[in-house]
Amino acid sequence: MTETGPFVVFANFLSDLAVNLDEGQILAHWSQQAPRKAWLLRPGDVFITPVPLNSEFLRYVYELTGVPEATVAVVEVPPAGSVPLARAVREAGLTGRVRDLVADRGAALLPTALDASAVAFARDTGLGVHPYATVEAAETAVTATMEFNTKSGFRRAAERLGLRVPVGRICHRSDVEGAARDLLRDFQRVVVKPDRSAGGHGMLFVSREDLGGGAPLRLDTVGGPDGLWVVEECLDVAASVSVQLEVSPCGSHALFSGAMRTVRGSFTGYVSPLPPSCAHVADDLEAWGEALGGHLAAHGYAGPFGLDALVDSDGVAYASESNVRRTATTTPHAMVTRLTGRASGAHPPAWSVAKGWAGQPLGFEEALSRLRASGLTFDPVQGEGVVLYADAPPDGRSWRYAVIAQSARDLEEWETAVGNALDFEGIRH
Repeated sequence: MTETGPFVVFANFLSDLAVNLDEGQILAHWSQQAPRKAWLLRPGDVFITPVPLNSEFLRYVYELTGVPEATVAVVEVPPAGSVPLARAVREAGLTGRVRDLVADRGAALLPTALDASAVAFARDTGLGVHPYATVEAAETAVTATMEFNTKSGFRRAAERLGLRVPVGRICHRSDVEGAARDLLRDFQRVVVKPDRSAGGHGMLFVSREDLGGGAPLRLDTVGGPDGLWVVEECLDVAASVSVQLEVSPCGSHALFSGAMRTVRGSFTGYVSPLPPSCAHVADDLEAWGEALGGHLAAHGYAGPFGLDALVDSDGVAYASESNVRRTATTTPHAMVTRLTGRASGAHPPAWSVAKGWAGQPLGFEEALSRLRASGLTFDPVQGEGVVLYADAPPDGRSWRYAVIAQSARDLEEWETAVGNALDFEGIRH
């Protein structure tokens, strides 16, 4: 993230960029991760969040980042249903407060998702949009973000750029079952993906047996009756991997890569760098990412994006989708880079994000105290330890945390120790 004037960190998880807004329940669930954006805050910044933040968590963030609490403004936006965050700010009567906080300071909006609503909000409040030179340039880039956050838009671009992708096709909802049956003549299983979806939401894995005897294919309601879908061969997946890149006027460059932890296509965690079992695909990932980055730049986009891929049992990588926004790993990586900047280690750290379920509900201070008692909390001098990067979960049990270590082989030991300290029922990858 390029240093500049003050940022308005805009945690607009409620956006139609990744999922249609009528998928309100899943969007509200994702919004619970908004507190992690606090790790981006610098003195003078403003944080607009769709969920309340615990004061204990904010003090913890400020202590580790060295940001004086009094230099940051936090604007908590009350729930407004399945509407973009900008609209929720207006409906809560908070637009004037935001204007007052950023007046004449050359501030720029830092949105999680660059969508039309975010750009309009920037214009209404007199903000720039990071990293664009003008609001008009950001507005032009919205077309690219909307297209390349779809499964069909990515697949078309990947084929045009020569990226290796699974065998498949793009079709309307009414043609999905026919496409699935056609592909099942050649493959044992297929995966059916709604065009605008993230985190595995709405995906369906279908075998020949599922459609035997004329059984109908029952799709999720996501995408509506006329939406596009992608139907692809279901690979024998050994690993799910990704590379995160940045598009700038100087070109696109890779920031980091790693392996995703998934359950039935849904993201549950991440480890970086790539483990030895799939490190051999790093060159493919970076080459594909840079090709896609050039394509995005030609469409006016600037900023972070991710390219996901699947590694099959033969060790061959296949590009699967792009996420042209700040992803679930962009902010944790920025946090790790920031926290280890003063560490004594000579090499970039290994890190992971994971989730575990405590046997009983815990408050933030209680969870942090247990980690301290076990000697697990992050040590800025050594550059390793555990960070509770996403605040206390609403249920007090489903804790997200990051582990930062000197080497990749240490990460699993750290995660086991976290599970013991917080009395996890099991660390679920």
